[in-house]
Amino acid sequence: MSDNRLARRLSLPDAVVIGLGAMIGAGVFAAFAPAAAAAGRWLLVALALAALVAYCNAISSARLATRYPLSGGTYVYGRERLGPFWGYLAGWSFVVGKTASCAAMALTFAAYAVPGFERPAAVLVVLAVTALNWHGVQRSVTATRIIVAVVLAVLVAVVVAGLVGATGTPGPAGGVFGSGPFPALGVLQAAGLLFFAFAGYARVATLGEEVTDPARTIPRAIVGALAVTLAVYTAIAVTLLVVLGPERTATAPAPLAEAVTVAGAHWLVPVVRAGAALAAAGALLALVLGVSRTAFAMARDRHLPAALDAVHPRHGVPHRAELAVGLVVAVVVALVDVRGAIGFSSFGVLLYYAVANASAWTLGRRRLVPAVGLVGCLVLAAALPLSSVLTGAAVVAAGALLYLVRRARR
Repeated sequence: MSDNRLARRLSLPDAVVIGLGAMIGAGVFAAFAPAAAAAGRWLLVALALAALVAYCNAISSARLATRYPLSGGTYVYGRERLGPFWGYLAGWSFVVGKTASCAAMALTFAAYAVPGFERPAAVLVVLAVTALNWHGVQRSVTATRIIVAVVLAVLVAVVVAGLVGATGTPGPAGGVFGSGPFPALGVLQAAGLLFFAFAGYARVATLGEEVTDPARTIPRAIVGALAVTLAVYTAIAVTLLVVLGPERTATAPAPLAEAVTVAGAHWLVPVVRAGAALAAAGALLALVLGVSRTAFAMARDRHLPAALDAVHPRHGVPHRAELAVGLVVAVVVALVDVRGAIGFSSFGVLLYYAVANASAWTLGRRRLVPAVGLVGCLVLAAALPLSSVLTGAAVVAAGALLYLVRRARR
């Protein structure tokens, strides 16, 4: 019988880098425009709300990960704390939601890197990332570390150029906040869209079997990556509001590129485009890692085909799960658009973290954080565009029905 346990090779810096690579990706280049359209001058409030829900989810995930340091994340937590059905439902929501995220990241990469040839280029980058992950998680971490460093440098350049260029010049009407009534539904919808950009903070929890000293490493990595990302996103949001204002941010196809243009730093535009493409590739890399590990864990419990429960004897990775995820994402890329993928992904991932918070609530002490996280996830999921809610609910219901049919046959 072959050993299907994964080797513990990831240190704290490695785990933080994976979390940053999952969060500081294409979302920061794409999510602020639709969020500004929904929230207007209250964009920073929506960002704070998304961060609050993300923080609660991160703390709940960290507490659970220290007790269950296994691959699969909330799939494992839900199974152990709430029962097999809820663990399965969390895993199903994660796999289908993050598969859509993978497709969105691949299409975003292609839109910035090879405009006009988005779909074939997106398929190629999915296959390339799958091949990289196949050859070992350490190579993926090295690539992610380089990508994160470059993208952070680009974002710092955008913030500095935007704020310096805006100094001494009249800003948009109303400044950062402007005026007008508080759009409660718009702020909630914007928070849900911005949550898409945050939703990689617990990615390291899905790598629980590959992290050294998981009881200490996982909580520190999750909270550390989230704190850095929130600081970066806040700086970007303030820059966009100061330079462009909420109305122009909402209508800009590439808000960061337009911000540096308005600020007079035209030379930064191609740099921003390159940074966006690189960020999307980094997010895709981390996403495929997380989805494949959850699929691996579900296959180990026979909720997915048993053939996916295999570890490569040389590279020590769940190679069949990674190959299956890569092929499915390549198919999805050919069928969906970016906006639809983002809405569908947000719905699935919010349900996933709702199960995580419910699982953390059963641990007993310190129940306020998981309670706030659970309510926040459900509210943001319900506030998403109606098409995303209906499609997401239908897919989740189909997964639940599949589980019940299999259970009845057994």
